[in-house]
Amino acid sequence: MKKLNVTKQMLMVLLGLTLVVFSCSDNEPIENLEQDPSSTEVALSAEMDVALETMDDIAIDAYEAQEANENSTSRTTNENGFFTLPDCVTITVVAEQNFRELTIDFGTEGCEVRNNILKGKIILSYTRNPEAREVLISKTLEDFYFNDKSIIGSKTILRERSNENENPQYTKTLDLTVVWPDGTEASRTGTKIREWVEGHGSGVWSDNVFEVTGNWTSVFRNGNTHAYEVTNPLRREMICRFFVSGSVDVQRTHFSGVFDYGDGECDNQATFTFEDGTVRDITLR
Repeated sequence: MKKLNVTKQMLMVLLGLTLVVFSCSDNEPIENLEQDPSSTEVALSAEMDVALETMDDIAIDAYEAQEANENSTSRTTNENGFFTLPDCVTITVVAEQNFRELTIDFGTEGCEVRNNILKGKIILSYTRNPEAREVLISKTLEDFYFNDKSIIGSKTILRERSNENENPQYTKTLDLTVVWPDGTEASRTGTKIREWVEGHGSGVWSDNVFEVTGNWTSVFRNGNTHAYEVTNPLRREMICRFFVSGSVDVQRTHFSGVFDYGDGECDNQATFTFEDGTVRDITLR
């Protein structure tokens, strides 16, 4: 009986070695990410980026449209007074002297916004001063879901009328948690700076382009921590769901590398290059 137990253990070891060999094969398709936890977590973190940037698109849209409406400009907005939000979104504005609270409600059944299904509420609050060069906006979430991922937490957005390049700029402080339908969970803290480099003042939201820099940390439930720092600005074009270019340095205890969004094409493809030169294709979702 003892000999049989040893044989079973040897078989388990051989099976484990076989899985390691196959998971390290250069021919392994990226769809088999479950065999490569490092790539899996990098891909999940990229999913977080897509969700959080889309939410920021909406928040900035709402703030800028509200200011445009109050300033009685000639910008083009849709029936609910905002540039690009569909009719399934309900916007409530509370105005008390200089205080403003904007509640962007996507409902409980799901509302399609820019090819994503959103549920719940995004709530913005700030003190309005048309003469101020800076405005601090508080952003909170209520029962919020992005494509079935639960997003919990809050952030602040410092809106500067003009930075050193004479462009509007938004500095965002993050403290959020994302929970996937399968129970995978990761938190995100850090700072992102979003500079409005093209399209400001045109009144057409689709021609806007932002460049994102900053640094942040993602911590997964299993304790794995990823530190990110933008090395080339991430280009965010409103006509595309994903970053079209830019790169991020990724550091973790057991590996490091560079996440690259490409050379300007609007697609869902990116790459991750490990420090040893191994390149993994990443499909963004």
